[in-house]
Amino acid sequence: SGFQVSVSIWSLIFGFPAPIILALLINEIKNKVFKRTVQTISYMPYFISLVVMCSLIKFFTQSDGLIPDFLAFFGVQRTNLLASPGAFIPIYVLSGIWQGVGWDSIIYLAALSGINSELYESARIDGASRLQQMWHVTLPGLQPTIIILLILRMGSLLSVGFEKILLLYSPSTYSVADVISTYVYRMGILNADYSYSAAIGLLNTLVNVTLLLITNRIARKATGHGLF
Repeated sequence: SGFQVSVSIWSLIFGFPAPIILALLINEIKNKVFKRTVQTISYMPYFISLVVMCSLIKFFTQSDGLIPDFLAFFGVQRTNLLASPGAFIPIYVLSGIWQGVGWDSIIYLAALSGINSELYESARIDGASRLQQMWHVTLPGLQPTIIILLILRMGSLLSVGFEKILLLYSPSTYSVADVISTYVYRMGILNADYSYSAAIGLLNTLVNVTLLLITNRIARKATGHGLF
């Protein structure tokens, strides 16, 4: 559906770089106590139950919730944001980033710890600023990890989880919030059309595999890094 394509693309554009940026920022923190505090706070949303998280989203986005209160301060009319088709995708994408950005940054922080410290010392001797060190030392050191995770992300680009959709959408947003997984659920479980739903699920899987293979081939040719 159009929603699935939109939410997949926006999640890739904003969701994929978010943990990289967070890892880079955390890596620049020199105070160990503050660094661990930031890491702990960023990890916490990942351990919140999806049901609890969706309940919080509904609570914050209802017409008298925290977010409409904030928007009303700037003259925006109060409304139930989850019932607004135009606001559903931003809420879905941003809440996904909020929940997973800290946890996803762990692998990048691990990769950062493996970068040779002598490279930073050489860059400092050459007069490189911290921003230049990040651009010329840190990011090239992260490149293999970024490429591998991007390939894996492309392999699940169209696999939007239906649990969160089922918990968040309502009749007023059915037209824009329906995804392949919820459609397969309705066709296969509710309507007992098992062969049709299986065919749709298989097609979705084939598209994901194709995207993975294409991305892997492009990455292998462009950077020399890939899954296989």
